[in-house]
Amino acid sequence: MTRPEESRESPVASRESEEPELPEEGEGNLGSDGAEGDAPGPTAHGLGLELPSDPAAAKALLLGELAESRMEAGETLDTLQRVAAEFDNYRRRVDRDQTQSVERASQRVIESLLPTLDAFDAALTVEASTASEEKMLDGMRSIRDHLLETLARDGLEPIPALGEVFDPKVHEAVSVAQAGDGELVVDSELRRGYTMQGRVIRPSLVTVDHA
Repeated sequence: MTRPEESRESPVASRESEEPELPEEGEGNLGSDGAEGDAPGPTAHGLGLELPSDPAAAKALLLGELAESRMEAGETLDTLQRVAAEFDNYRRRVDRDQTQSVERASQRVIESLLPTLDAFDAALTVEASTASEEKMLDGMRSIRDHLLETLARDGLEPIPALGEVFDPKVHEAVSVAQAGDGELVVDSELRRGYTMQGRVIRPSLVTVDHA
C-alpha cells in the first residue's frame, strides 16, 4: 500500500523543473532597464568578430574595431561633405552660365532693335505741317515709347546726354570746341546711347562745348 506522502512530488524536483532555461546567444537580450528586449541585439559573431576568451584581449580587440570604425566614418563624412560642396559649386556655376547666356541672347536681340529706335528718333525730329502729319507723328511717338517701355523690362535705359557733363564712359564726342574755359558739356546728341543692366551697350554720339 502506497503511503500518501510518497505520492507527493519532491519539493527539490519541483523547483528544478520550474527553473527557466538560459537564453541562447543573441536571444532574449536584456534592455537597459533590465527587461527583456523586443528584438535580439547584436552579437560578436553576428558582427563578424571572433572574440578571444581572455577578457583583456577581447576588450582590446573591441576598442581597436571601434577606433577603426570611427576613423572610416570620419573619412566617409569628409568625402560626402567635399562632394556636396563640389556639387553646390557646380550648381552655382551652371546657374550663372545659364543666366549669362540668357542675358547675352537678350542683349543681341535688343541691339538688333537699336536701328529701329534710331529711325523713330530721326522721324520725330521732323516738324509736322498738317494735321494728318501731326497725327502720324503722334502715332510714331506712341509706338516708340511703347517699344522703349517693353525693352526697359529687360534693363534697357537711354543714356542722358543733352546738357549733361561730358563723360567719356557713356559719351562719344565727334567734335569738341577748341577754345573756352570750364568743363565740357554735351551740346547736341547725334545718336542716342543706351545701357542694359547698367552696362553700356552703345555710347551716345554727341558734340561737346565748354560750359
